[in-house]
Amino acid sequence: MAQPVEVAARRSDAAFAEHGMSKGDERLNIYRLEPIAEPDDPRWDNAPGHGVVTVAARSSGDARLVAASQELDYMEIDAKPAEDVTTGMASAFRSEKLYTVIEIARDRQGLTRGLIEGEIGVDTIRPVQI
Repeated sequence: MAQPVEVAARRSDAAFAEHGMSKGDERLNIYRLEPIAEPDDPRWDNAPGHGVVTVAARSSGDARLVAASQELDYMEIDAKPAEDVTTGMASAFRSEKLYTVIEIARDRQGLTRGLIEGEIGVDTIRPVQI
């Protein structure tokens, strides 16, 4: 049975950690995530953009997860989210209407799964004013 990319990635990462295998031994692809929505698109109100970023990941879907994982999360601050225990589901990187994913290299060795280039701000969680 096929597993969602996120579940498969977590299991793979856990196996690497358990067996002491270097992350550099895994073949990864390099992806560029670029904003495609207009700057005045209302979707940016719910999920702020970070410009163009480049990541090392297993697939284009995994590239979205890798980029989203770099954002500040509710789990890392003293706050409670409205919908879940994490804010990963609300990331602009996970929306195909806000970001596109472009593969720029395939099957590279010596990379670690994660952010290669670009800046991902910590302003993804904003205080609510009543």
